[in-house]
Amino acid sequence: MSTETRLADYTVPDFLVKKVDLDVDVQPDHAKISSRMQVVRNVKAKGNAPLFLNGEAQKLVSIAINGRILGKKEYRLTPHDLTVPVMPDKATVEIVSTHDPYNNTTLSGFYASGSMLSTQCEAEGFRRITYYPDRSDVMAKFKVTIHADKKKYPVLLSNGNLVAVGNDGQSRHFAIWEDPFPKPCYLFAMVAGKLDKRVDHFKTKSGRDVLIEIYVEPGKAKETGFALAALKKSMKWDEERFGLEYDLDRFMMVATPFFNMGAMENKGLNIFNDSCVLGLTDTATDATISFIERVVAHEYFHNWTGDRITCRDWFQLSLKEGLTVFREQEFCGDVNSIPVERLDNVRDLRRRQFAEDAGAMAHPVRPDHYQAIDNFYTATVYDKGAEVVRMIQTLVGRKGFDKGMALYTKRHDGQAVTCDDFVQAMSDANNIDLTQFMLWYRQAGTPVLDVKSKYDAEAKTLTLTVRQSCKPTPGQPKKKPLHIPFAIGLLDSKGKDLIGTRVLSLKKPREVFTFENIKEKPVLSLLRDFSAPVRLNYAYKDEELLFLLAHDSDPFSKWEAGFKLATQYLLTPPSAENEKAFIAALGDVLRDKKLDPAFKAMVLSLPGEGELGLALQAQGKLIDIDALYAARKALVKRIGQSLRDDFAAEHARLAKSVKDTAADGVSMGLRGLKNLCLSYLAANGDAQILQQAFKQATTSKNMTDQISALAVLAESASPLRDKAFAAFEKKWKKVPTIMDKWLAVQAGAKRGDVLKTVRKLMQNPAFTLKNPNRISALIGVFGGNGLGFHAKDGSGYRFIADMVLKIDPLNPHSGSALAKNFTRWRDYDSARQKMMLAELKRLSANKKLSPNTAEVISKSLKA
Repeated sequence: MSTETRLADYTVPDFLVKKVDLDVDVQPDHAKISSRMQVVRNVKAKGNAPLFLNGEAQKLVSIAINGRILGKKEYRLTPHDLTVPVMPDKATVEIVSTHDPYNNTTLSGFYASGSMLSTQCEAEGFRRITYYPDRSDVMAKFKVTIHADKKKYPVLLSNGNLVAVGNDGQSRHFAIWEDPFPKPCYLFAMVAGKLDKRVDHFKTKSGRDVLIEIYVEPGKAKETGFALAALKKSMKWDEERFGLEYDLDRFMMVATPFFNMGAMENKGLNIFNDSCVLGLTDTATDATISFIERVVAHEYFHNWTGDRITCRDWFQLSLKEGLTVFREQEFCGDVNSIPVERLDNVRDLRRRQFAEDAGAMAHPVRPDHYQAIDNFYTATVYDKGAEVVRMIQTLVGRKGFDKGMALYTKRHDGQAVTCDDFVQAMSDANNIDLTQFMLWYRQAGTPVLDVKSKYDAEAKTLTLTVRQSCKPTPGQPKKKPLHIPFAIGLLDSKGKDLIGTRVLSLKKPREVFTFENIKEKPVLSLLRDFSAPVRLNYAYKDEELLFLLAHDSDPFSKWEAGFKLATQYLLTPPSAENEKAFIAALGDVLRDKKLDPAFKAMVLSLPGEGELGLALQAQGKLIDIDALYAARKALVKRIGQSLRDDFAAEHARLAKSVKDTAADGVSMGLRGLKNLCLSYLAANGDAQILQQAFKQATTSKNMTDQISALAVLAESASPLRDKAFAAFEKKWKKVPTIMDKWLAVQAGAKRGDVLKTVRKLMQNPAFTLKNPNRISALIGVFGGNGLGFHAKDGSGYRFIADMVLKIDPLNPHSGSALAKNFTRWRDYDSARQKMMLAELKRLSANKKLSPNTAEVISKSLKA
């Protein structure tokens, strides 16, 4: 039965570990782990506590204290821990245990990843390797010796510096690694396998030469170019922006085909899901190339915000993840396009995190309790956590934020700290009181700002009244007012900014602001740059939104104006005149040669069914997914028809000007706009356009163009659809990372028979339940396909529930991720509510669910 861990119950560790010597002996059917720990009683702990060590999925061979082997009556052993009741204040603890990495399907701890062996220790995987105080506030220096077969595992890696290599007889060898920096065990890493290597170097600002090594499966080293370029850009950017230099002489990356997450920031030895590393110009989509850059940067930035300074406990997860996502976003904006990066971040946040806040798993950026910490690697912790950090930068300015970062890294280097420590450093560096601001870390839910304005022509004043509120969330029925940075602008009749961008600091439930010397009634540009993760209610007139779409200087507000109009018209059919004006405005955007092509594509992209559902939920209405799909499809058709000539001209122009092999940011934006034009042109089922899509899918040398064309065909009834997918499969069937895209496009198709397609694809050699990437690409994408998952007959619900029951015993991480599809069951119409509730009860009746999945189901039922 799952037990709950609470932040309020935190106590310091009874024992600290100063040094660890780990000897790993890899055998054909098991691994023997010999651990030698130097432990001391923590002077900050109370009493004469026993030595408590976590340990799972292993067999204890022996334990010795200061050289004396303990008898069975001198320790307590359970399937989850090892306790030594009587302990000296200082001791050498030696433990020998064995386990089987080859049959470890959880992909946590030490496990077989294809033909290699790899580790994943965050959050609680190290306890599956050896008995240890598996908590993030126990930091030790590690020395690791790995023994293995020479032919099967010629490459042996761990954290830090390579100390020695040698032979263990004729067929075996060893490698010794030592990490000079103390670290929590969740940052421990180890890899053994037959791997190819790509080598490069980076010279730091202080003149040190850093060796860069990227390890991949044999034959794939040539696919690491994008990852290598991203790493070197990240290293340079972190030096220039924050003055943070890499601290070891070697930085290693390993790409593995079996990994539950995107990557892991283990000190000096980052392990990546190979989908986040591998790609060539002709095999990677633009989205993949951008994703590789983002993930590589994120993991590298963790070297300081996560490794050098780590979390005191797992409730502080956003201390490293939210801050590092923010740093990643700042990097991507600086090296690419700041406006486009910001809009990508905002739209992703509102799709995923706002949905999370609206469901049964709603939780604060810093949760106060959990049953399975794996369930809290969420959009709230990561993306909302990044927005909380961004709000601090908005309040203190970029220079003030950099001062705060300098103080934070200086003050807490080598420590395991809390979110409070980070905010305090920002407060101290800028002489600003952020006490109330800390509520962002403690309160769940999406705040709402209700804004009203009054213009006095005689006094030439504008008065804004702003009210903030937040609906109850699980365990938090009442909310306190937050400290919210609210950025606004005022536009005159010609679109000129009257006051620039002004950041108002909201702290009370109701606040009134008066602007003087405003000579004409302005159009309000509210929540500029999305200055806080809130919902905004303001009674805009349609003509005001059209004006902002045409004239606003703030990219977010300009985009938001079009998004609001589209959402409004999809939920409530507009008059013919209003829709005509809206489509004409989109045409103006399409034809505007001054706008960034990627920005154009964003403005021209309509809200998805998920975003529309959230808008209905915010209005207190139930979601009819079929009605939303039908309304969106109809509007896409009308826009495509009305702007047909413009879309055709732009598509033809871009098709000639964008090179297939170009992978720079500008070319990616142009290609994105080109393929959006194609999707609008195809919306009416024009046979000629579908033939054009087929040609693009089967002859283009650019993967983005191929996948975009397949997506167009996937939702059509054209006989070319199956022909195009078959041709793609024949060409790429031996490349799993590319076939994932093939699976995902089909699983995401908005067609009534999509489940039939998914079931068929599960029998395809490209799919396996043993790999989390395949599960995410096919079953995970289907779960996010509203038309498939929410099918009227309940077949989508039954299918996902069946998959949870099948996958959870193999991989709890993947099982619980699928179970989260049910968390918002109360937001849908009554018939769907009943069917989802029935599946939740069926899942709940299974007493063998992992703690990860059991927590999701339990909270969903209580919602």
